[in-house]
Amino acid sequence: MFGPENVRRRWKVDEITVTKPDVIKRAIGAAAIGNVTEWYDFGVYGYLAVTMEKVFFPNLSGPVGGVLTAGLFAVAFLIRPFGGMFFGPLSDRVGRNKVLAVTMIMMALGTFCIGLVPSYATIGLAAPFLLLACRLVQGFSTGGEYGNAMTFIAEYAPDRRRGFLGSLLEVGTFTGYLLGAGVSTLMGALLTDEQMLSWGWRLPFFIALPLGLVGVYLRAKLADTPAYLQLEKESEDREKENKQKTGGEFKKIFQLWPNLLACIGLVLAWNVTNYMLTAYMPTFFADVKRVQGTGGVTDLTSEVLQIIVMAVCLVLIPVIGKLSDRFGRKIIVRVGAGALIVLAVPSLLLIRADSVAAILAGLLIMGLSLICFSATMPSTLPSLFPTVIRAGALSIAFNISVSLFGGTTSTVMKALVGATDNLMWPAFYLIAAGVIGLISIHKVPESNGKALWGSTPAAASREEARDMVKEMSAA
Repeated sequence: MFGPENVRRRWKVDEITVTKPDVIKRAIGAAAIGNVTEWYDFGVYGYLAVTMEKVFFPNLSGPVGGVLTAGLFAVAFLIRPFGGMFFGPLSDRVGRNKVLAVTMIMMALGTFCIGLVPSYATIGLAAPFLLLACRLVQGFSTGGEYGNAMTFIAEYAPDRRRGFLGSLLEVGTFTGYLLGAGVSTLMGALLTDEQMLSWGWRLPFFIALPLGLVGVYLRAKLADTPAYLQLEKESEDREKENKQKTGGEFKKIFQLWPNLLACIGLVLAWNVTNYMLTAYMPTFFADVKRVQGTGGVTDLTSEVLQIIVMAVCLVLIPVIGKLSDRFGRKIIVRVGAGALIVLAVPSLLLIRADSVAAILAGLLIMGLSLICFSATMPSTLPSLFPTVIRAGALSIAFNISVSLFGGTTSTVMKALVGATDNLMWPAFYLIAAGVIGLISIHKVPESNGKALWGSTPAAASREEARDMVKEMSAA
């Protein structure tokens, strides 16, 4: 079920898809800018969680306010599967770039509008409900963004460089988070608490709109390239032939249930780790101080440490992506899953320590485990599905997993730690995620260097195409 065995046939050089380097660069830039915008929002929301709690839930103190604020973060994930079910199959029918332009605009507007929402002090309970509405718009659009972006890059990338080029999508993720975290930290350092609560918290959200406009511009330019115009033409032809066959596409998708389950498992391991580090850890130190009476760091120190970890990860992601093109995806994913199982407890004990150096070391362990997934998943997951339903199947499986497990991580951890005062819950959660990741990757075939299911082999140059033909003929 994970894709037909490669049919032994004699390929000709003219049958190999050759993608020009400049087209690949533009495709990566256009796809990654959406991730920058998406994760810019997550960085801002995560770093301003304490401020947002005071703005929208001023009458609730202690763990309850924190859980509600984390819940508003998580609620966007509950609608993501609906966005995936809508935008994913639509992308398979009308073309990737059209859908990516729409999701880009929706994401940017949703984030921008958060900055316009009046505070609880101004309009009462209507304030958190308006914030909820903005989060739902973000969630619905994000449901169609990432699966399509992975598909977009994977289908452009040459077979021998798909690991490296796919990892650059996650460079956009970490860049967006760093940008959001950096802007929020800078605002917190420059403004007083009163200024932040009054108007300062709004400014980082306003930046999302120009980011979104840049993304739409880049994606609009890419549609002018000959390679993508041909893809759009084929998609439009399929749309004319299959206007009434959306139900048939869903049937094809769910017939591949083993692939969907493997995808959900891998995304679970990846995103539980992701949101544990990026969404929950910035708020964890307050719980450490409350429960232990010692340890923890100031909000500013926590933010700086997170930025350092994310910067290290940003640099290493393309390196690991390149290694996956040489040694394969599965071995790197196994290393990441094994690290979660073995090192989750030590990393959390370090994070609970009094020493800033120990805390940084614990966060780095978690971050390095994360990037074993981040660097390989954008090239691994698209290989699980055939071209005709790739964006739809990937969007549905990805968003179901993120919605149920990844995006709820911060809320679940807040609730468990708040109810039990057991600071080791994050470690237990990461160990479980690692076990699921290890089982899932065992079932997935190695995709390194192979053509995508339903696509012809792809090369970066005609010379490489000749080499590939010789290798395939000799196999």
